[in-house]
Amino acid sequence: MKRRALIIWLVTGIAVSVWLPGLRAQEPGGDKGTSVSAVERKNRAPVNKEILRVRLPEPKETKLANGLTVLVLERHELPTVTLTLWVETGALADPKDLPGLATFTAEMLREGTARRSSAQLAAETDDIGATLNTSAEFGSSVSTVSASGLVDNLDKLLDLMSDVVLNPTFPADELEKFKTRQLAELEQQRSTPEFLSQEKFFQVLYRDFPAAVISPTPDSVKQVTVAELKRFHEQYYAPNNAILGVAGDVTLDQLKPQLEKYFGEWKNRPVTQPDLRVLPPPAAKKIYLVDRPKSVQTNIVAGDYALRRSDPDYIPLFVMNRILGGGPTGRLFLNLREEKGYTYGAYSYFTADIYRGPWIASTEVRNAVTDGSMHELMAEFKRMRSEQVPENELDDARRSIVASFALSLEQPATLLRYAMTVKYYNLPEDYYNRYPEEVAKVTPDVVQRMAQKYVDLDHLQVVCVGDGSQIKTVLEKYGPVEVYDTEGKPVTEKAAAAGKSGR
Repeated sequence: MKRRALIIWLVTGIAVSVWLPGLRAQEPGGDKGTSVSAVERKNRAPVNKEILRVRLPEPKETKLANGLTVLVLERHELPTVTLTLWVETGALADPKDLPGLATFTAEMLREGTARRSSAQLAAETDDIGATLNTSAEFGSSVSTVSASGLVDNLDKLLDLMSDVVLNPTFPADELEKFKTRQLAELEQQRSTPEFLSQEKFFQVLYRDFPAAVISPTPDSVKQVTVAELKRFHEQYYAPNNAILGVAGDVTLDQLKPQLEKYFGEWKNRPVTQPDLRVLPPPAAKKIYLVDRPKSVQTNIVAGDYALRRSDPDYIPLFVMNRILGGGPTGRLFLNLREEKGYTYGAYSYFTADIYRGPWIASTEVRNAVTDGSMHELMAEFKRMRSEQVPENELDDARRSIVASFALSLEQPATLLRYAMTVKYYNLPEDYYNRYPEEVAKVTPDVVQRMAQKYVDLDHLQVVCVGDGSQIKTVLEKYGPVEVYDTEGKPVTEKAAAAGKSGR
């Protein structure tokens, strides 16, 4: 298949991207169908102003007798297959007194089943050159089991994957090894300012909502039992609470008997999901200092609520964020790194799920430039809200987003993720076919409206991790400051003064 060449980055590092008229493209000496009148030359690569038109392959959907929803995306270019199972319950369902239970359950799936030990699972997966992974990330509403390999080994791959999903035994000896690893990881992560800033930010943003928790605690690791893991698995790992996606050199007709063979005995059961509809109201702007004595840098995280994945603002917000801080061409990076030299990088991003995820801007700077960095961050937030973005800057952002999207369509696993996203979040069936067109519709007015709505300066939560003796006075210029130690405990003025006198 011929493809028009898509240039995203020049060797000199100048970013350029294009509107593509389709996925078919031009190799050297190939299709000459594009009119020169449709191209503008601006002392860089030619820019095609047409909007990318795509029609993504539609997955075939079926449902097994036990209620398991299956999406099959036929891609016959390579003799490979990718399988992804989303169990529609994740870390947001953790008991309050046992944070990490969903993660522990997911990761322990591979540590032994009724038919195979942990070592046997690893050896059989390696023997066929396959992958088998399990996870349940904090803040996510799903637990994931994924596998991939050659289509010739599909039968074996389904056998292994279904075994860990249906028949885990959570062996006690493997659980003890897992706990030892987890405790070491927790000790290491608490020593990093990046973790401390994220931990405090999610706590102050979400408060008593489950997304406030981003990590297990030493107590939850020590207290988790085989019985707790089995209980969580029994409660939520059910076929009627899952979506299985398959992409690769397969057909639905070929695959369905195999799925019935390996997943047909999975028992359907009622599942009660946690209530994630109501978030705490946005809190007034405040600055939280995590005092980390002798730190030579300040880690700054600022943000507020963003949106749900099904929200129609998702694409416009994505465009706005790309302009503000979505990469090395974003305003935050260009200002704090390229112009001021305060940092190696400054970025912003947002996540979206079945609840309102966060919008976050972050950077790490030298103590001496904490004041200047805070000033520039706030100035960029205000400029985004008060001034319309120039058309050429917006145009570059839109083309960059569409170019990245076009390249992503080469990957069957990505196409499968798009299909599963549409199904899980109940998006329109043509959501990704219209994606480039929806990006192109975003105007300067829309960008400004997104900034005014989601870069909410009245409710901005700011967390700074650093040496309080050097940065607390600086931070007080920007709002009321609460001080905490690295264990998350409040530090009173009296305690802070005593600490200084003792140094």
